[in-house]
Amino acid sequence: MKTFSATPADIDKKWIIVDAEGVVLGRLASIIAMRLRGKHKPSFTPHMDCGDNVIVINAEKIQMTGNKRDEKFYWHTGHPGGIKERTKAQILEGKHPERIVTQAVKRMLPGNRLSRQIMTNLRVYAGTDHPHEAQSPEVLDVKAMNKKNTRSA
Repeated sequence: MKTFSATPADIDKKWIIVDAEGVVLGRLASIIAMRLRGKHKPSFTPHMDCGDNVIVINAEKIQMTGNKRDEKFYWHTGHPGGIKERTKAQILEGKHPERIVTQAVKRMLPGNRLSRQIMTNLRVYAGTDHPHEAQSPEVLDVKAMNKKNTRSA
């Protein structure tokens, strides 16, 4: 039996919408990365972009465990000596709260050209409004997935 390798004609991309309100950042990012990469599909091919298009809403209402909101520092401008210290709380309250979700997902993908192409399939919005109603996205209930996967002691 031959190993299946997807071609661009075999790839079926769906649109998925995820509500990030009240969801822990790391768990949300791992689910989104899996959907973007296409690892949830039986036709997954490592060298092809066979994942779905993901829309994340309410990125400003994301949750973090422990004291990460106040103690974890971020940001570099990309230029030498361009370190700017900002906490996650300052970024969430600032102009671009969607950057935290984008960076978390980006860091869960492999660091190659394919991951940069895959990141174009991610759209993150701070509020509930998004311009992708015409694609009729399916709702992915991440909260139910987290409750199902966490252990109760």
